[in-house]
Amino acid sequence: MSKVTDTLSSMIKAEARRLGFSAVGMSKAAPVDSDTAEAYRQWIENGKHADMDYLRNNLDKRLNPLLLMPDAKTIISLAMNYYPERRLSDDQYQFAYYAYGKDYHDVIKDKLRLLITTITERINEERETDTPPQFKMCVDTVPMLDRYWATKAGLGWIGKNTNLIIPHSGSFFFLAEIITDLEMDYDSPIESRCGKCERCVTACPGKALTPYCLDANKCLSYLTIENRGPINIDGDEGMMPTDDIHYIYGCDRCQLACPYNRFAEPTTITEFFPSDEFLDMRDDDWDSLTQEQYRTIFKGSAVKRAKYDGLRRNIEFITKRKKGKG
Repeated sequence: MSKVTDTLSSMIKAEARRLGFSAVGMSKAAPVDSDTAEAYRQWIENGKHADMDYLRNNLDKRLNPLLLMPDAKTIISLAMNYYPERRLSDDQYQFAYYAYGKDYHDVIKDKLRLLITTITERINEERETDTPPQFKMCVDTVPMLDRYWATKAGLGWIGKNTNLIIPHSGSFFFLAEIITDLEMDYDSPIESRCGKCERCVTACPGKALTPYCLDANKCLSYLTIENRGPINIDGDEGMMPTDDIHYIYGCDRCQLACPYNRFAEPTTITEFFPSDEFLDMRDDDWDSLTQEQYRTIFKGSAVKRAKYDGLRRNIEFITKRKKGKG
């Protein structure tokens, strides 16, 4: 790459870190490789996406970002840390860490807009052109294989729990992309470092994991968030693990079992900090949760994804399981 593209890439990385992103890298915009495309199609065909039809929709675009922006040259991949410093104690009902604070979609989009503004201003200063650069923000709602592009950009590798693992940092990160028609200095992928470890597979309460593959039908995160029907779990698996830690929204077990998360450091993004009101809730408080309390505690939160009725369903399911065990 030329000195110009190298300078632009360095500037973007520095500005992204200033805005609070923990990792950033660039890869060439192109269709995903054939092995990845086939594996994803097979995963869908086998029904392992459960009833999350949005993962099936726009399959052509999901596997080829050039259909989202025909003139695309670069995909900028970014990661933002959400690991909490203050956490729910083990004797409380549990929420996945990502849901502790404000909705990440809003937080990350705001920061991506600021990053794009800075890039555009810099380009305008250095080049005289009537054609402004193109950008497309991708934060979960755009059909993109986030983890694939993060690996192509050298941020980390996809672990056996299917999460992106960043060296010396772990996996508690939100991922996002910016597709652009600007050329960059592209980064190189890194090799997987999972080795023979399968702690994440063993730790999964619903037995949803086999190495590098997730069956969403058995995944506690799916069952308590995306699932709109009753929670159906056979036997003693799922939300009633032997150590009596009970998740009522999402699940972090496969991540907490991963030895790379011993390197996790608390996020500095204040929007992701949990409120005192949330942390002070005890099981009895959740059992008697009203709709008004739900609105107050989770205002601007990703927990709204499950809605009040969904969270009540999860709580009631846990209560019944606890009584059955007793």
